[in-house]
Amino acid sequence: MSTIAEVVSRIRGQVKAEVQDAFITDRYIYSLVEKFAQVLMRRQDYANKLMKFNSVWKTLPYVELIDVDKIEAGCSGIQSGCNIKRSKVRLPEMIEGYWGPLIRTISSIDGSQELQATQPGTYTSMTKTTTFKYNKTLYFWWLDGYIYSPNIAWDALKVEGVFNSDITRWNCDTEDDCTPRYEQPIYIPEALFAEIELQVVQSMMGTMQIPSEDSDNKRNINRQ
Repeated sequence: MSTIAEVVSRIRGQVKAEVQDAFITDRYIYSLVEKFAQVLMRRQDYANKLMKFNSVWKTLPYVELIDVDKIEAGCSGIQSGCNIKRSKVRLPEMIEGYWGPLIRTISSIDGSQELQATQPGTYTSMTKTTTFKYNKTLYFWWLDGYIYSPNIAWDALKVEGVFNSDITRWNCDTEDDCTPRYEQPIYIPEALFAEIELQVVQSMMGTMQIPSEDSDNKRNINRQ
């Protein structure tokens, strides 16, 4: 899998932009990569084609949970005083797919039990049905960067998703902790790079265009 630095360098080579250029920065190029990747990956998510790209799905093996009030969890209609589980800290930023953050699985840390995605209001409605007492499904929802689960008693979860930020402190490998962000992998399917890079280059070429020079005096026509 390509690193962020490799992708940025490849694009620079295509547009022949100098590294010293004060306007065309690495951050700017990467922001364009993110922009167009987001669009294409949403399209892939809508077509249910992302699951086959195993290399982009990364695992946070141990996401610690704490007890929080259900009102904080956005579970309207449930009185304060009842606790549910929430990830202790906000999770790394994920790429947004068509249906929300790109999450493939959330499970117990040994992977034996998976949670099913829902929404606070939907879960609240379910709890009011007469058959809910027979429902053994484990649920979660994503809210403001946190994972909430209303019906588990675990200390931690395992999360598998497509992340758009540094996850080195989450992967239990201390050797990765000092890896600069630009040397880390970019979690975008390799099959999409050609189209992404084409769109980035086209966008940059439009940005880098300068007015033509006057044929008589060889001066920029906008220069006074």
